[in-house]
Amino acid sequence: MSAVPAAPRPASAERDSDSLTEQRYGLLLHPPRAHSGLWVVPARVVAMCVVELRKLRHDRAELYTRAVQPALWLLIFGQTFSRIKAIPTGNVPYVDFLAPGIIAQSAMFIAIFYGIMIIWERDSGVLTKLLVTPTPRAALVTGKAFAAGVKAVIQGAVVVVIAALLGVALTWNPLRLLAAAVIVVLGSAFFSCLSMTIAGIVLTRDRLMGIGQAITMPLFFASNALYPVAVMPGWLQVISKGNPLSYEVDALRGLLIGTPAHLATDFSVLVLAALAGITAAAALLGRLAR
Repeated sequence: MSAVPAAPRPASAERDSDSLTEQRYGLLLHPPRAHSGLWVVPARVVAMCVVELRKLRHDRAELYTRAVQPALWLLIFGQTFSRIKAIPTGNVPYVDFLAPGIIAQSAMFIAIFYGIMIIWERDSGVLTKLLVTPTPRAALVTGKAFAAGVKAVIQGAVVVVIAALLGVALTWNPLRLLAAAVIVVLGSAFFSCLSMTIAGIVLTRDRLMGIGQAITMPLFFASNALYPVAVMPGWLQVISKGNPLSYEVDALRGLLIGTPAHLATDFSVLVLAALAGITAAAALLGRLAR
């Protein structure tokens, strides 16, 4: 008795099978094409930024715990000095004057220890893997810097809500708020790059922690975050003019509470500071992988 011949597979089934194989093993069968063009570096910067921000999904408590310190500054320091009127701020209530400074301070405190993450990535082997990819080092640093900026914007939004609950007369103009967010991102980008530059010099977390703690408070007190530049002694005014935090605070005050500000100068200084920080951090990034 002869066997019944098997029916041929329909052409559509073969195409579906080939399509499924291509989806599963496409990268093994055909190597990916190298991307080129004008948008490659910005795309990689955005990709690095997204990777950094995804870490927040695993540690959301960081945002809540970091909101405690700025809340204490506004509730205790701001309310107390508003009552005693020890710092002349003209017609602006002191807590209103203080709020933009605390936004800039909280953003700086997030960014200034960003180099610790770089050292952790070096110790875990992640940084070495990143450096052997075609992504330029400047793109790696820029992605991390702007991720720190986005975290700082989230932190700044928390401070804005606290300030609004305290009765601070902040603007709610969307364009001004967007401009303030850009200022915070630029300031945070500089301070995170400063931290990564220090990490590339000292190479260890303990040393970086010590230096970070040593420079954060001097940067804060040598700025106009707590008091006007006019009330500072002459030598401190000179230091304040070279402190990027002063320009960040000046811009935030002008945008959020409407005080006179030099927005063009503030923006230019922060852009130049961020570019210098990215250049320095990218140049020293290779030392961490040795």
